[in-house]
Amino acid sequence: MKQYLYKILTVCADGLVELNRRFGRQAWLIFLLIFGFTLAWLALPARSQNPYNEPAEIRGVWLTNIDSDVLFERQRLADAIDTLSQLNFNTLYPTIWNWGHTLYPSAVAEAVIGLSLDPAQGLQGRDILAETIERGRDKGMAVIPWFEFGFMAPADSQLAKRHPEWLTKRLDGSTVWLEGNIHKRVWLNPFRPDVQQFITDLVVEIVSKYDVDGIQVDDHFGFPYDFGYDDYTIKLYQQEHNGKLPPKPPANIKTVNNCVANNREWTEWTRWRANKVTDYMKQLFAAIKDSNPDAIVSVSPNPQAFSLNCYLADWQKWERMGLVEEIVLQVYRDDMKAFLRELSQAEVRTAKEHIPFGIGVLSGLKGRLVPIEQIKTQVATVRKQGFAGVSFFFYESLWNLAQEPLEQRQSAFQDLFATPMKRARVL
Repeated sequence: MKQYLYKILTVCADGLVELNRRFGRQAWLIFLLIFGFTLAWLALPARSQNPYNEPAEIRGVWLTNIDSDVLFERQRLADAIDTLSQLNFNTLYPTIWNWGHTLYPSAVAEAVIGLSLDPAQGLQGRDILAETIERGRDKGMAVIPWFEFGFMAPADSQLAKRHPEWLTKRLDGSTVWLEGNIHKRVWLNPFRPDVQQFITDLVVEIVSKYDVDGIQVDDHFGFPYDFGYDDYTIKLYQQEHNGKLPPKPPANIKTVNNCVANNREWTEWTRWRANKVTDYMKQLFAAIKDSNPDAIVSVSPNPQAFSLNCYLADWQKWERMGLVEEIVLQVYRDDMKAFLRELSQAEVRTAKEHIPFGIGVLSGLKGRLVPIEQIKTQVATVRKQGFAGVSFFFYESLWNLAQEPLEQRQSAFQDLFATPMKRARVL
């Protein structure tokens, strides 16, 4: 909202020239008084702008189509939202861009990919985003669609086959990246204008067509650290570096050490690519606000060092530039010392004073069940540290993929969220 006040004040200043001509000095005095109060308001942290001082907390969950069947049947989705509402959750983050397809009928996707909707059985003839919004609104819940795959797509997807020129590459010319050492993925080049237009059109389609509370991206809105050696990116780099080629990846660089290398040229190459992603993020933010000023831009990244160095997604810079209005940081740690260490990082502490900053808590994976006591401890820690709330990854592991019985898990969440509460938000 604040960026629009600046625009309004600019327009008002032009009008005051005419007021001064007609009414003289009094018009300027009135303007200066209003301007001073406005500046004081703008200086306040966004989260403190609660005139009634009402308690607020993000209580979210991600709904995905990986290792989960919640989205593949209309009644199952409705029942899930009803249960979440009964347990006083207040925010839904449904995936809507995954496996190279949209999970809602998309004219943009049909024009570029050839299919308007993910062809998976159970999604045909449906619009899961519209269903989620309708049911969520009926229960008073916020709905923020999750653009889960970002610039990533399956290697065998129609998107990759139709637009091989859109893909970025490694130094050896390869395009395939293994997710979890299993799934073959490729990455769209976020520096190409045609790729940017496609992603922007998809996001704008969502925030303009649907009654959503915002849109969420994560660090798939960058690309892996060893990519960027496609012809387009190399030429762009050379244009800005007097014909110099980008450096080769250091031999010792690994994701286990947050992809950091003691190499000045590599660090500069990482920063240059991250800055290009940020340049696009600026464009996308403007396009979202032009289409739907009330739609917030949410980001659910990994911790900053990993996000920046391994995926070139500099969410700290995005937040400092005002391009992010909510952060839900993925802190999927079993060890509480490691969990607390991520919550204590300087960039986290700084951001949480300006925008709603929640913590993503792992409720479990298909091959990694998380005990409910760990979840309760982490939620309590998040609250004690003064964060804006939590979101759980992912719906299925709240109580279906769990070592404890369903009734015990649901009872524990009922205790965690004993009373209804509005979600923390930017005003």
